[in-house]
Amino acid sequence: MSAPAAFPWAEAMAFGLGRLGWPPERFWAATPRELAAAMRAHGRGVAAGAPDRQALAALIAAFPDP
Repeated sequence: MSAPAAFPWAEAMAFGLGRLGWPPERFWAATPRELAAAMRAHGRGVAAGAPDRQALAALIAAFPDP
C-alpha cells in the first residue's frame, strides 16, 4: 500500500493568496475542502487537464492562426 500524495501547499497558496486575493488570515482559516471548491469554481480542479485530440482540433478550427 502506497502513502497518499502530499497536499499541494505551493499550488494552494498561489491560488488562494494570488488568484483569489485572499489575505493570509482568510487562506489559513479555509478548510482544504473549501479551497478545493474555490479551485473547481475557477476551473482549477484536479480533473482539469489537456484537451483530447478532438477538442484540440475543434479549438484549432475555431481559432485559426492569422
